[in-house]
Amino acid sequence: MTRSCDIFYQNVKICETTVLKAKSLTTLIVRRKPGRNPAAGLLQFGNRVVECRLGRTGIRTLKMEGDGATPPGSFRILFGYMRHDRLRRSRTQIRMRSISKIDGWCDDTHSASYNKPVRLPFGSSHEKMMRDDRLYDVCIVLNYNISPVIRNKGSAIFFHQTSEARQPTQGCVAIEPKTMQRLLPMLSGNTVLTVLS
Repeated sequence: MTRSCDIFYQNVKICETTVLKAKSLTTLIVRRKPGRNPAAGLLQFGNRVVECRLGRTGIRTLKMEGDGATPPGSFRILFGYMRHDRLRRSRTQIRMRSISKIDGWCDDTHSASYNKPVRLPFGSSHEKMMRDDRLYDVCIVLNYNISPVIRNKGSAIFFHQTSEARQPTQGCVAIEPKTMQRLLPMLSGNTVLTVLS
């Protein structure tokens, strides 16, 4: 069932309320949306396209820590985090970890734990995975700068939910919570998110 949509891009309907029947997705494709906003993107899966948010400086090949850019490339889904205190458990093929107050992610380029999950409290610069906003209520870890980790190449590049104000990300790809809930059952460790430059 699809609610009416009036946005079209390259003859593909953009609608975030489509009920999907596919069992598994192997590819998600992200590209910048035409226009002046570098943080506006489009996420394609199968023959569907939904709007997404990119880093505040758009897609950049020379990604560096703190530049607010989304890196181009193909990144496999590794695992995910979920706020089970806010959301009911969703059916998915991804290994999902329940987020707790001790979960963090290191973004300190000088730390041996750079771009790795850490337990809080943690002495070096890091992100808290349990946030007050909804961004990481569902947060999927992508295989970007993971193995090997390259210093200053960027950390915590996730596929997560948009903010309520749909603000740009710090370099991640973000979609609306309703869209994420519909996608989760079709994502697996074989799913690759490809960001086109």
